Amino acid sequence: MYRISELAQKVGLSRSTLLYYEKLKLISAKRQSNGYRCYTDKDAQRVKLLQQLQAGGLTLKECQACLKAQIDRELLLHRLNVLDEEIAQKQKARELLSSMLGMNSMKEWHQSMEKEAPSAHLEWLMKQGFSEKNALRLKWLSKDMNEHEQYMADFEAIFQGLDRLGPGDEGDSLKALRALPIRSGDALEIGCGKGVTTTLLAKNSAFNLTALDNDEYCLSCLKEKVKDHSLEHRITTICASMTAMPFDRGQFDVLWSEGSAYIMGVKQALKGWKPFIKANGYLVISDLVWLTDNPDAEAIEFWQQNYPDMATSEQRIKEMMKAGYEVIESFTQSEQSWRNYLDPLNQKITQVEDEDFTSNSLNDLRKELQIHEQYLGQYGYQVFVLKKKG
Repeated sequence: MYRISELAQKVGLSRSTLLYYEKLKLISAKRQSNGYRCYTDKDAQRVKLLQQLQAGGLTLKECQACLKAQIDRELLLHRLNVLDEEIAQKQKARELLSSMLGMNSMKEWHQSMEKEAPSAHLEWLMKQGFSEKNALRLKWLSKDMNEHEQYMADFEAIFQGLDRLGPGDEGDSLKALRALPIRSGDALEIGCGKGVTTTLLAKNSAFNLTALDNDEYCLSCLKEKVKDHSLEHRITTICASMTAMPFDRGQFDVLWSEGSAYIMGVKQALKGWKPFIKANGYLVISDLVWLTDNPDAEAIEFWQQNYPDMATSEQRIKEMMKAGYEVIESFTQSEQSWRNYLDPLNQKITQVEDEDFTSNSLNDLRKELQIHEQYLGQYGYQVFVLKKKG
């Protein structure tokens, strides 16, 4: 037998809650000669059962029905689904907290945030102490703040000595250049890398070129090329972010960006870069797109993880027109552009030793190469030559 204070202590509820349960006839006390309420072990067990049912999401009224064997199966199935969703959310929250403590990888969380809230994701990373350069690199390369530093060191070691960080070919660049109605004026190349395209543009046009990248090492490689080709008077280098460019409105006749706009998001680039283009000026931009409406599941899964905003060229053209551009040329980059990127990278990877790399960078690149080997052609880079309206 339990007095009400003893039962309250046993089940972890207040005296007033037990009195309310008694009022609802969920439990029943026996009065002793001295007037004290006493409860049996059956009452204690009944309260424990009530607590379990309530923990499952049932209201007190629904608990009463269950105790009377009046079980509503549809109701319980609904509560079960709600509970499963809550458990999944709690598990995600737990994984995030443990990841932030460095106990496991944050890769899946970063991928999810990049898909659902890319701007907020970038802002959050910068608040964690990452520079914008490293925050952008984390978003599209390492995807894990806990191993980012080592990942980038390994990534740069793999690409050391290689000219291209992505597909590209002189023939494709010249084709886009020929589509431009102008050959002189002020041009800005965004995400110039080591300057392969920059020097090509300088040799085949009369543009005054500004080359922008956020990587000092890449710009130093470009500066060496500029000296070798005596182009110092034609090319100016700027180390800055493509998301916050230090230029005046309407400063350039042409903006040129091969394979780099996806870093900040193509739709954001179309909007954010437009003010820097003169009225009726031009934007040359390339982006990885689907070339088929029915790609293989493995290719879809890979690019959903690595480029969740990937679209078809038709979808991109709609976005470009909506953003205030006219499409004057569009073509798929050549197979040679991929060979220029993949062949040197494949050769380099066969020469390195696995034990020299402690991050996932080498395995990630091997996975990318395997995807290209099997599915290249279902996707590819599309070049768009655009004219700013007005």
